[in-house]
This record gives sequence, C-alpha cells and structure tokens, in this order.
Amino acid sequence: MTYEHFLEEYRRKLRTPEEAVSVVKDGDWVDYTCSLGKPEILDRALAKRRDELFDVKIRGNLISGPIAVAECDESQEHFTYHSWHCSAYERSLCDRGLCYYIPMVFHNNAAYYEYFLKVNVVMLSVSPMDRHGYFNYSVNTGVAAPIVRAADIVIVEINENLPKVRGGYDECIHISDIDYIVEGEHEPYPDMLMPEPTAVDRKIAELIIPYIVDGATLQIGIGSMPNALGDIIAESDLQDLGMHTELCSDAYLKMYLAGKLTNKYKQIDRGKGVFGCAVGSKNLYDWIDDNPGVAAYPLEYVNRPGVIGEIDNMVSINSCVAVDLYGQVAAESAGVRQISGTGGQLDFLVGASASKGGKAFICMSSVYKDSKGVVHSRIHPQFNGDIVTSPRSQVYFLATEYGVVNLEGRSTWERAEALVSIAHPDFRDELIREAEARKIWRRSNRR
Repeated sequence: MTYEHFLEEYRRKLRTPEEAVSVVKDGDWVDYTCSLGKPEILDRALAKRRDELFDVKIRGNLISGPIAVAECDESQEHFTYHSWHCSAYERSLCDRGLCYYIPMVFHNNAAYYEYFLKVNVVMLSVSPMDRHGYFNYSVNTGVAAPIVRAADIVIVEINENLPKVRGGYDECIHISDIDYIVEGEHEPYPDMLMPEPTAVDRKIAELIIPYIVDGATLQIGIGSMPNALGDIIAESDLQDLGMHTELCSDAYLKMYLAGKLTNKYKQIDRGKGVFGCAVGSKNLYDWIDDNPGVAAYPLEYVNRPGVIGEIDNMVSINSCVAVDLYGQVAAESAGVRQISGTGGQLDFLVGASASKGGKAFICMSSVYKDSKGVVHSRIHPQFNGDIVTSPRSQVYFLATEYGVVNLEGRSTWERAEALVSIAHPDFRDELIREAEARKIWRRSNRR
C-alpha cells in the first residue's frame, strides 16, 4: 500500500476531540496508559461530558497533572481515577481521595491486561504517522501495546512533541488498528526537575560504586539518589557500562555524555540501551529520539526476571521508604499513604540476584524528619500494618549513608545485626532492645 492510501485512511478516521470521546458510555473502563502517553486534549474533552456520564473508571500511570477527569468530579459519581504507579501529582490526588492505587508488578503488566482487566476505550498520545502508516508509542512503549490490544475502541491523539523511539517490538501501532485519530496543538514538554542530590545521596552512591565493575549493566530508579549516582559514575573510572531499565532518566544521559555508557558487553541486546518508559528533561528526549543506540521494549520483556538474569553483572539500584529488622522493605507507601508503586523493584531483585555477578541494592537515608521536624529512623523494629513491597526472602543489599549490608541467606539475628550497623547511631541502642524483645538478637552480640 502507498502513503497516499494511508493518508486517505487517516482522513477517514480523523475526528474532533468531542466526536472521539462521544464513544465513552456509562460504566466504561478508559485507559490513558502512561506518562507522556496521557491524551491531554481528549482528557479535557472527556471531562466536559461529566454531567452526562456516570461511573466511568479511568486508569493511568506516572502521569503529571492536571488530569481533568479527576479534578472535575470530587463526588466521583461521574469519573473515578486509578493509577498503578503514582507520580508526585497522582500521589497528591490520592491524598485528596481522588485517585485509587492498583497494585501491579510491572513484568505482569501485559498479562493483567490480557487476562484480567477490561478496557472499553483506550486514549493515548502517539507521534505523527510515518510513511508506512505507523504511529510510534514513544516513551510509552513499556505499557502501551498490551493495553491497546485489550481495548474495544482505540483513539490516538497526535502529539508533535513526542520523541520517536526505536524499539525491540511493540513500539508502534499501525493505522489499520486504530478507530479514531485526534489532532491539536500541544505545549512543549516541560523539563522534569530533578531534586538536587544531598550529601546523604552522594555518600550512599559513593558506597555503592565499589560494587560495580567495568562492563556492568545498570538499572536505576528515578530521584535524587539515582541522580547522584549518575553524577558520580560519570566522574568515576568505570567503563563500558550498559543500560537495562524499566525507567530511563537523565542519569543515563549523564553517563552517556561522559563516555561511560556503551552497552558493549551485554549478553542480550548488545550495543543497545534498553528501557520501557522514559521521564526526564528535553535533553533526554532529544537523546532517545530516533537513536539506534537505544531500544524501547514492553515491560513484559524489560522487567521479566528471566531476561534480567541473562545479563552478566546486572546491577539494580532502587530506593525505599523504610525497612524493618526482619528485612522487609516498604518502598511504595508511608504507612498506608500511597507514594509511588510496586513497579519493578521486585522484578529486578529477583532478576539481578539470578545474574552471574549480579547485585541488587535498595537504598535509603538512615533517618527522616516528619512535618513537625521530629527525626525518625527508617529502620523499624517491625512493620505493623505497613504495606510491604519486597519480602524479606528476596532482599539482597541494603544501603544507607552508614554502610552496605547483604541480607541474602542471613538468619534473623544476622539481619538484625546488619541492619543495626547501618542505622543512624542515635537509634541503634533502641533497635537492639527491640531485637532482643523479639528474640532476634544473639546473646553473644556486642552492644
């Protein structure tokens, strides 16, 4: 078929935003997919239908605000918004009672949509059509295709600002698989401002660096500590590092610009930095745009522990909110307050542990201050109602600014001893007393 044929089909499927969202019915499940895949124009058009629709449920993930359907209906009689990994904005919606979290392990994303979840309508942003009739999922590749396949109706919103990302598979959708197309002008994406690394972030990064060898492949999360790690690796003597990560951030760009990120020695996808989604600055989006050196894959591939385990010297670095003396990790919530999501932490813990030479780190500052300025330890005696992200049986290395400890194969008293050793000194005696009360402190241990 020729480009002219695809253009004709494009014109037949082109709709105004109002016409496109008219297909949404009472009780429907509508998906917005992920991050920059949010359909901004369609979201606003759907919100305008508030008073005529009832019990429409919307799903998204890592979406920055505002989300019109969530903001326009505090009663939730018309629209109810859900997220399976909260951005800072979605976290604020949860705090206001306007968002509900969906627990999801990322490597199961495709299976959830194939077997368990209903999608009546999917609305997502894509890049403009190419001469072969394809639209690129861009930084949304990690999650888009399985959701689109599950949907009864597919509506795409053309966003001229989306980078066009090369992929391993399922990075594009063909016009023949689309029901409606919407156009409109979009503001350029703002730079996602990274918090400046603190002295504690830098100290933790410095403690982890010696565990990384030349040729290692890295998965790092997003935030101030991973940002610090990217800075320090860029300044280090490490060479020929690889990228295999669910979330690509500016930390990888820093390593690339410093000549550290070559992907030379990966056992799979050699020569390519692999990711599922990307969130960051305009410079990051420019770097991944039509870059043969990077490849976006669905999370069912990127986060599959068996795939991760095939990569020698796979190093996974994530963060958490708290850990207890048994080694349980809370990474997605503070108490019952939802902060982020399960994401891929457990996927990479299992996968990196299976890698030849692999290591998995979970990092945190030893203490934090609450809203009243009171200092608390992030190492707790025992969780009591906290939501556990990673079970104690899967946790590998834990790191604070006071050290790095390995919990694999460790008994309860060994875990308690190791965790006390990296706790803030002001809380160590109290933690020892709590360990003794739980009979997980060996009598011969020194105080």
